[in-house]
Amino acid sequence: MPQPATRAHPCRRRRRGGSTGPLVAMMAAVALLAVACGGAATPGPSTPGDTPPASTTAAPSPTPTPEPVALTVGLGYIPDVQFAQFYLADQAGYYREAGLEVTFQNKIDSELVTLVGQGAVDIGVADGTSVIPAVSQEIPIRYVFTVYADFPSIVFAKASSGIAGPADLAGRKIGIPGPYGSSWIQLQALLAGVGLTTADVEIVPFPQYGQLAALEQGAVDAATGFVNNEPVRMELAGTPTVVLALPADAQLPGNGLIVGQAALDGPKADAIRGFIAATRRAMEEIAADPQKGLEAAIARVPEVASDREGQLAVLQATIDTWQNDYTAANGMGAVDPVAWARSIEFMSGLPESPVARPVTVAECIDPTFATK
Repeated sequence: MPQPATRAHPCRRRRRGGSTGPLVAMMAAVALLAVACGGAATPGPSTPGDTPPASTTAAPSPTPTPEPVALTVGLGYIPDVQFAQFYLADQAGYYREAGLEVTFQNKIDSELVTLVGQGAVDIGVADGTSVIPAVSQEIPIRYVFTVYADFPSIVFAKASSGIAGPADLAGRKIGIPGPYGSSWIQLQALLAGVGLTTADVEIVPFPQYGQLAALEQGAVDAATGFVNNEPVRMELAGTPTVVLALPADAQLPGNGLIVGQAALDGPKADAIRGFIAATRRAMEEIAADPQKGLEAAIARVPEVASDREGQLAVLQATIDTWQNDYTAANGMGAVDPVAWARSIEFMSGLPESPVARPVTVAECIDPTFATK
């Protein structure tokens, strides 16, 4: 060990007077040597004027911020106030807080099912009645979060039509885009609940989705549509409307978030959980304050501002579908396996079933991603 320098150490005390014996001198020398060599002896009480030795420990380097995970999210159809929760979560920074960089796309349901299954889109919004046939056709997707807890497809009519319930549809003309999709499945389920089939009504197809205008003009007695769309528009226009929806014990799985099985099993699984949590947070905020959702929609789709009253009514009707008894008990977004089992059984038993092969609930859903 190198010897200490000959000049006095700055921490060394000045003697208070009187003679210093050899023992005191030796103890001072030992103390000086310990300080010079960086000894780690426990110090005694400090005295005014003592200066501790400067620390030689380097400051820790800041932890680098991880790159955000990019997610492509397909919302379906066109930008609309019904997607307000996604817009709010994006604008409020909830996705960013979850370490995500989200890009939205708008495509129709059938396209999204295929793209999500292929991995070209990470997360999509799709109807449960589209997921079941897709899985039966070996498209590897799973439904992971419920958006519409109440099935949004309905049959509606003018209140003046005399139609008060599903049984009153017997012998009536019903406008519908065609014998496919969620509207067709819902109509069959609605009729089956009162012992009727589509053979007991007159189906009038409107491939260009003109059934609302046909109903307004009296060309049909009732029409299929969505609870947060056509009936809302009719009521706002001053026409009292009756809505025929599936009862609670016959509900089909409504629109929700779907993800490809490869994504669920891969490195983006945690990012998907973060997306779901951020989206649920926005849904809860909008349910408490619909105006917040409207403003988020306007920020994303400025033309929404041209009809604030109507768009707010649509949003409120949409919010009403987000909760049912099951999600109230299990949390917003929870996936109900019993409803899925019932839907698979019903769809598989239809005369012209879209279910190509028998499927199980476990093949269609992964409810763990919706768990808080």
